[in-house]
Amino acid sequence: MNYFRASALAVIASMTLLSTGVIAPASAQTASAAQTTAAAPVVAPGGVSHAASMTKAEQRAARKVARKQARAKKNAELKKLEAAGYRPGGYNPDYPETVQGAERKTGAAAASQ
Repeated sequence: MNYFRASALAVIASMTLLSTGVIAPASAQTASAAQTTAAAPVVAPGGVSHAASMTKAEQRAARKVARKQARAKKNAELKKLEAAGYRPGGYNPDYPETVQGAERKTGAAAASQ
C-alpha cells in the first residue's frame, strides 16, 4: 500500500515538474547533454583545457582548486564589507540595510579606484 502511494506521488511530482517546465523531457535532456559534451571541451578552473577523460583524482583536484578560489573570493568580499562597517553575526534588526549600505560603500570605493 505504501509503495503504491510513493510511486503515485513520484509520478505526480514528475508530471508537475514537466508541465511547469522546471525539468525537460528525457529526450531533450539527453540531446542537450550530447550537444554540450561534443561542443565544449572540459576546462579546469585555471583555464587549462583537458581531454574529457580526466581521472577521478584530476577531477577532485580541479574541484578543490575551484573551491579554494571561491572561498578566497568570498572572504575577500567579506573583508571589504567589514572594512565598510558591516558586522556579521549576532542579532541585527537592521540586517538588510546594513549589508546594503556596506555594499554601496564598497561599490563607491571600487568605482573611485
